[in-house]
Amino acid sequence: MDVLGYIAAVVIGVVLGLIGGGGSILTVPVLVYILAINPVLATAYSLFVVGTTALVGAIKNIQKGLVDFRTAIVFSIPAFISVYLTRKFIVPNIPEELFTVANFLVTKNIGIMLFFALIMLVAAFAMIKRKKHDCESTTETSYNYPLIIIEGLVVGLLTGVVGAGGGFLIIPALVLLAKLPMKKAVATSLLIIAVKSLIGFLGDVQNLEMDWVFLISFTLCAIVGIFIGIYLSNFVNGKKLKKSFGWFVLIMAFYIIFKEISQ
Repeated sequence: MDVLGYIAAVVIGVVLGLIGGGGSILTVPVLVYILAINPVLATAYSLFVVGTTALVGAIKNIQKGLVDFRTAIVFSIPAFISVYLTRKFIVPNIPEELFTVANFLVTKNIGIMLFFALIMLVAAFAMIKRKKHDCESTTETSYNYPLIIIEGLVVGLLTGVVGAGGGFLIIPALVLLAKLPMKKAVATSLLIIAVKSLIGFLGDVQNLEMDWVFLISFTLCAIVGIFIGIYLSNFVNGKKLKKSFGWFVLIMAFYIIFKEISQ
């Protein structure tokens, strides 16, 4: 199972390299269901894996001049404050037993996985449905600061709870609220994801005991996968693949719901 988990880490990286986002949403299910890691610790590990791999992509985009630093700063500040506070104070204080429905006890771990499945459903819908902002924007960059700050706080909260990067929420926000062209939005989102995920992870370092050898080796596998995915993207249509991957995420979401309820 350990070998299968590391292979899955490479696959996660390949998907990230191929479609530019969304692949990180598989990190928590891999850690929980293949490697049998506690959901709370799995979301912490996911923040490190997602943050580090996104940072690799962000550095590459910075070299290409695609990152809008002003937008990244405006969005990142409320996002990383929100995700840090969520991991430091909110997640550790979630009760172990949440509520009971028809003699079915919803525990903290089950609740986190069910909420994660809900986020996966939203992400799957975003990848399956082609949006108008998928095309390039020629509008001059402008900033709706109040909405960008609110979006940053919300994305930070969601990232803190489920450990996913949230690119499927960030990219539309950058296109619609900051009027960034699609390529710049995707590139800038990687820097935002890296910053908020790694700062959120710092909130966990103070609360959880980390297996650094496993975490670093798993992350390195994902990074190797990213470079493989970037190479394969020269031969594969990323947009078509993204839609197919969206259907896969949708199936995975329903699997998680079934798995948690059937327990």
